[in-house]
Amino acid sequence: MIHVCSLAALHPTVAATGASHVLSVMANVGQVRRPESVAEANHLRISMDDITEPLDGFVAPNDTHITELLAFVRGWDRAAPLVVHCYAGISRSTASAFAAACALNPQRDELTIARAIRDASPSAFPNRLIVTLADRALGRDGRMVRALDAIGPGNQSIEGMPFRVDLE
Repeated sequence: MIHVCSLAALHPTVAATGASHVLSVMANVGQVRRPESVAEANHLRISMDDITEPLDGFVAPNDTHITELLAFVRGWDRAAPLVVHCYAGISRSTASAFAAACALNPQRDELTIARAIRDASPSAFPNRLIVTLADRALGRDGRMVRALDAIGPGNQSIEGMPFRVDLE
């Protein structure tokens, strides 16, 4: 099971779920304090800004980020939950959770996964560039991007509420 949250909700979410792995996807990943219950080897930090095209002074999500993300989630043994977070729990984390769910369930329909995310979080607004890069890396032939279009943007919010994505 994958849980998605904001940076502010990271420690309570890990404690409540018993998560063994954490994926941090945000600009200043150095500020993320790893929960003590999570081994250092089980915490991946990917530094990226929440942008959908290159912009001077910012780090756009790229293929290297997606490769690292996919390798990390594929290495997760699923014995305990994974928590994915970004700063607000709305865009980078939801896109990363979508990519993870698609990677771990190659037979599962992208729209079903995207709708489950939308149902779990009305504020989810997955970063389109992350989804586009993951779609290409996973050979999903644009289906992830089309699923993103089908669910539409999330309700505007400053911080998303924690939610979970079931893998089956």
